[in-house]
Amino acid sequence: MKILYAEDEKQLSTAVTEILKIEGFDVTAVYDGRQAWETVQKEYFDAVVLDIMMPVMDGIQVLEYMRLNEIFTPVLMLTAKSAVNDRIEGLANGADDYLSKPFAMKELVARLNSMIRRSNEYRHSVLKSGNITLDTASGELKSDKASLRLSNSEIELLSVFMKNRNSLYTLSDINHIVWNDKKDNSTAELYVAYLKNKLGRICSEENIVSVENGYYFGV
Repeated sequence: MKILYAEDEKQLSTAVTEILKIEGFDVTAVYDGRQAWETVQKEYFDAVVLDIMMPVMDGIQVLEYMRLNEIFTPVLMLTAKSAVNDRIEGLANGADDYLSKPFAMKELVARLNSMIRRSNEYRHSVLKSGNITLDTASGELKSDKASLRLSNSEIELLSVFMKNRNSLYTLSDINHIVWNDKKDNSTAELYVAYLKNKLGRICSEENIVSVENGYYFGV
């Protein structure tokens, strides 16, 4: 599996790269955001790891450019432990996961494997419900009025809703199904809000319905 690892702390980058190679990953290391952006345009990667705090271009900017240019490779953001706003901004711009520094290598490896596995599982599938169509390979969500793109985590969450219409999901259920209990309920709630907003932009009807105990997809 090919990984692009963007980290400006060169000693940390060298250490992490060597361990990832031992774990079986083919790693390309870059040291600033511009290098990351130029590299991801030229080569295919199974996943990208972006440190938010990088020179020239930060990780959020690289992520924004990727999604604007329809590069939907799964992205894991590295953030400072206390940088809650960075995590929220990263998720809002299409990041699939995040990990706070300092991190344990075993957790990074586990998250990369999980993120890549989720991405592969939802490729080559088109889901339909009412006038809503989701192409899980490209991330295109469309109706008879408009279309837009979703991040990988949004694809996975909406796929769960669309495959199980009218089934009730609590935030804890969503966290367990989509992220294997590695997130918290606030992240699940944030993603539900993102999906409701995007569905509202292409369809006048309410799709994800909020009730006292959770959410269901009612189309």
